[in-house]
Amino acid sequence: RSINGCTPLESENLGINFNTSSVQNMCNMFSGCNHLISLNLNCFDTSNVNNMESMFKGCNSLESLNLGPHFDTSSVQRMRSMFAGCNNLVSLDLSSFNTSRVYIMDFMFNGCHSLESINLGTNFVTPLVHNMAYLFNECSSLKSIDLSTFNSPKCKYMDFMFNGCTSLESINFGSNFNTSSVQNMRNMFSGCNDLVSLNISFFDTSNVNNMES
Repeated sequence: RSINGCTPLESENLGINFNTSSVQNMCNMFSGCNHLISLNLNCFDTSNVNNMESMFKGCNSLESLNLGPHFDTSSVQRMRSMFAGCNNLVSLDLSSFNTSRVYIMDFMFNGCHSLESINLGTNFVTPLVHNMAYLFNECSSLKSIDLSTFNSPKCKYMDFMFNGCTSLESINFGSNFNTSSVQNMRNMFSGCNDLVSLNISFFDTSNVNNMES
């Protein structure tokens, strides 16, 4: 939490001697650094990190984020609110992410109003995730999203998942998007004004108890 809440900080380039190879918890690490414009984490070794919850939450001036080649998420279990409130991020490349151990990712991109494109790569999988509520909530500049890697047999909460995605034109759910355990779909697509077509013919809603709005 040494960087957490450093509001005057505008840029941070953590050099090659910033060794994170033994770090297990990065929860709230840059949270509240709301003047931070650019961040280079090229030197970060996150192979042992299991918690990235709210890591960049509230970095609402952040325009450039370089996660680097060693930003390893294969041990991470918690990603709740990881990028929530990063209002100025236009694009996000998470193609290196491996989310096979993550069990909670609700609010992960919540309120990323300027986000136009996001690359989730091929290993952004969701076999253990039980909560996706508010995942892309209010990502009002996002035009398309590819969720073809999502396989979510344990997920119970998808409420407000795409709520307020007013520019969203297409969603690719792929063939493995499993809703058999989902209980709450409240406001799931609420406010998706530009969505032209939506194929949810494969949705299993046998356990859903709330589809309000």
